[in-house]
Amino acid sequence: MVEVLEKTARLALLGAPNCGKTSLFNALTGGRAKVANYPGVTVEYRKGEFELPHGQGVELLDLPGVYGDCGHSMDERVAIDAVRGNLEGERRPDGLIFMMDASHITTHLHNVLQAKNYGLPIVLVLNMMDMAARDGIDIDISQLEALLGIPVISCVAVRATGRAHLLDFLNEWSGDLLHGSASVPEPEGDVLKELQAKARTITGGAVSRIEQAETFTQRIDKIVLHPVIGLVILLTILFVMFQAVYTWSGPAMDMIEGGIGLLQMGVSSVLTDGWLKSMISDGIIAGVGSVLVFLPQIIILFAFILLLEASGYMARAAFLVDTLMAKVGLNGRAFIPLLSSFACAIPGIMAARTIEQERDRITTILIAPLMTCAARWPVYFLIIGAFIPAKKVGVFSQQGLVAFGLVIVGIVFAMIMAFIFKKTLMQGAKSTLLIELPSYKMPVFKDYLRGLWDRGMIFINRAGRIIMPASIAIWFLASYPTKASGIAETFAGKIGGVIEPLLKPIGFNLEIAISLIPAMAAREVAVSSLATIYALQDTQTDALSGIISASWTLPTALAFLAWFVFAPQCLSTFAIIKKETNGWKWPLFAFGYLFVLAYAAAGITYHTARAFGL
Repeated sequence: MVEVLEKTARLALLGAPNCGKTSLFNALTGGRAKVANYPGVTVEYRKGEFELPHGQGVELLDLPGVYGDCGHSMDERVAIDAVRGNLEGERRPDGLIFMMDASHITTHLHNVLQAKNYGLPIVLVLNMMDMAARDGIDIDISQLEALLGIPVISCVAVRATGRAHLLDFLNEWSGDLLHGSASVPEPEGDVLKELQAKARTITGGAVSRIEQAETFTQRIDKIVLHPVIGLVILLTILFVMFQAVYTWSGPAMDMIEGGIGLLQMGVSSVLTDGWLKSMISDGIIAGVGSVLVFLPQIIILFAFILLLEASGYMARAAFLVDTLMAKVGLNGRAFIPLLSSFACAIPGIMAARTIEQERDRITTILIAPLMTCAARWPVYFLIIGAFIPAKKVGVFSQQGLVAFGLVIVGIVFAMIMAFIFKKTLMQGAKSTLLIELPSYKMPVFKDYLRGLWDRGMIFINRAGRIIMPASIAIWFLASYPTKASGIAETFAGKIGGVIEPLLKPIGFNLEIAISLIPAMAAREVAVSSLATIYALQDTQTDALSGIISASWTLPTALAFLAWFVFAPQCLSTFAIIKKETNGWKWPLFAFGYLFVLAYAAAGITYHTARAFGL
């Protein structure tokens, strides 16, 4: 046994989306793979390590979900290549853990038969056995094991007691894998209809269903999937989410803003006047702090999104919007990458790998940047807080209504552009939606908090990794040469002055022109740049929102908002488009059309506002 313990067994998690692979991966390895309850969440495979009770090391691969071995989409091809040992730089797994949602055993059992053809030792793990029992499904494990000819383990991945049987099995199986004594099942052939017929025969002999008038999931779906009531519920959820972002975040934002002010006062009391004090107070603290103050609103936003994902509702949302998507030439599967883009366009663009039709995938990639990503929110929060009164419209927050409206504008124009692209550049046959609706369940509190923590840390890390260096750079450019009599004579002013004539017709001033340049690194850097620029001008108002409300006209502020609805900022987004499309054609096209939209929207907004005397 000592010889075996010195080696690491390599196991791959394989199975359909929604079956709980990532939940098991996180539970066993403590990994940070995102847990969600809709197809396409695990776009790239992940690796983690853990030790079995007897000390054997295991390397676990969390592979993208697959519906078979055909590899229709990019993520399915990644999973199949990993199992076959075709991934560059990765050795083939020693064995497969095929995971399945026990509630959907009749749907996916033929996939297990296909997996037997890979020529690797395999164990079938039936996850969510508690949910299957709730829905009246009774599975004879020993009979199923005999009919399949492979080990079958019952499991509830989110509970330690529910994983105990699997760990006991892996304790013995890992040694057999490394000694080469684990049995490899006989291949089943590759004729799909024959495999499906055999799967039906097996489930007929090992699976029985207790008659129930209606399952818990079916009762809820009668309401939430109704073509009218369901859409009303979806819009209501989104509306409440954006209202909560404003109405719940106030106290926490005030605390952070107060802490930033105290920090600046502390620096002023310790350091004498000079470049170091200015850089720390006006550059780092003012720049980074102006973005961190929006952390509570970001947390509230993702608290809603993660809850919807974990509960099983998100797949229903995709189903509900399928009819709308069809009108612009897409299907509901595009909803998932687009929804992911509300966090960041990058994972949304990567999640488009789950879309089978190449034309639909490219179209989804091109419109993903129009979704209101987290980087836009600091800009929205700043301008709305400065220019939109914190009043109530009935029972609703006026600021929340404006924010919701901006999100809707982005979505509407995404649909318009998708329609245009599908009628011109991406002509082709309409694709249909095939999506599995998972059972409803309560989120795992630990995984939910971990996801929320990860979202918050991503935002904070961006503040340190991107915003702080950008703030220091802006501070330097806006502070020198020291003999400059105003911002226009500084290095930053001269750089901004190059593009200011282009932006002046849409109402932008020099400070805005300067802020848009570093915002190419990340959209929220525009806020930190403005904070640094105005801090160096010795303005009398401490809060940035107060400064711009006194310095800008309302038409300029509205034009700035309109610009950021469509803004072609964030170079990393275009870099990932290049990676996903294997060339510069589509990222350059995306930049061009987004710039035209942003410029036109800002210009129309500015001149319309002026015409109405705002």
